[in-house]
Amino acid sequence: MFWFTLRRLVSVVAMVFLITATTFALFYASPIDPARYTCGKNCTPTILEGNRKALGYDKPVLVQYSNFIGGLFVGRDFPDNDELKAQHPEQIVHCPAPCLGYSPSQHRTINEMVGEAWPISLSIALGAFILWMIVGVGGGIVAALNKGKWQDRTIVGSALVGFSLPTFFVGLVLLTFPAIKWGLVPIPNYVPFGTSPVKWAQNLILPWVTLAFFFAASYVRLTRAYMIETMSEDYIRTANAKGVAKWAVIFRHGLRAVLTPIVTAAGLDLGGLLGGAIITESVFSMHGLGYLAVHSVTTMDLPTIVALVMIVSTFIVLANMVVDIAYGFIDPRVKLS
Repeated sequence: MFWFTLRRLVSVVAMVFLITATTFALFYASPIDPARYTCGKNCTPTILEGNRKALGYDKPVLVQYSNFIGGLFVGRDFPDNDELKAQHPEQIVHCPAPCLGYSPSQHRTINEMVGEAWPISLSIALGAFILWMIVGVGGGIVAALNKGKWQDRTIVGSALVGFSLPTFFVGLVLLTFPAIKWGLVPIPNYVPFGTSPVKWAQNLILPWVTLAFFFAASYVRLTRAYMIETMSEDYIRTANAKGVAKWAVIFRHGLRAVLTPIVTAAGLDLGGLLGGAIITESVFSMHGLGYLAVHSVTTMDLPTIVALVMIVSTFIVLANMVVDIAYGFIDPRVKLS
């Protein structure tokens, strides 16, 4: 187990390094001068040259990439030019490790922006994840155990509706009626967990339900299909014939065999959501990583776009590693070698 985990960690580091190199090359080694994205439509040759020197874009791509990697480990100063640092020492902005870069349009380090947005995305993703796993897996089990009955038809039909409705529509309906018209829940306005756990949860109910409504529908169908297949296996019939308690047959024998594909899907879905739920955050004006990504694209904030691509990719790679390790605990047939 130790060596398997170590090998997976090494592969994750190699994959993240490859992702950073590829992403950096796509944006900074292109024929378009990246300095053109730093000052909007009012760029003049003087401003372009100043921004190019301040951000280090005048250096070779390999040097820029090595400076970026160095910033991840030891931090970095902006402007990234010794001459400008000497001329204007009062304008130096220090970006501590792991430094993701500096946004010239926001005049802030990307670390600061990600630090403000990350707790919001994390809160939305984890709450929705717990909700959709409970509803989706639970609903799938109930539907499978009542195959062909009204419970099965009701759950599967509801799942089909949930899977068909777009996330932005569900979010707008929940925002319009329960929050604005009926006043059953507060209009979402993120409150840090440390300030008030109750208000934190109250303001995240609608984003949680919006995301869970879509994902739970997928997990109902997934769990139901695998549960029906598993409950018809010989070892399940043998356990029933031996008089094993029904709950033990369902959860200890049936559900455990079903967990492998569920964990695979859950790990990837959660990994993607940790990088920001773009539509949900936009609908509820929650300024998480997804909202930050949309704003960065619309303003052509190149350094922030690159940093967010790397963050999301890293989350997904890490989620894959966690899923691989979890296989060994869930299914004894999986050999961690």
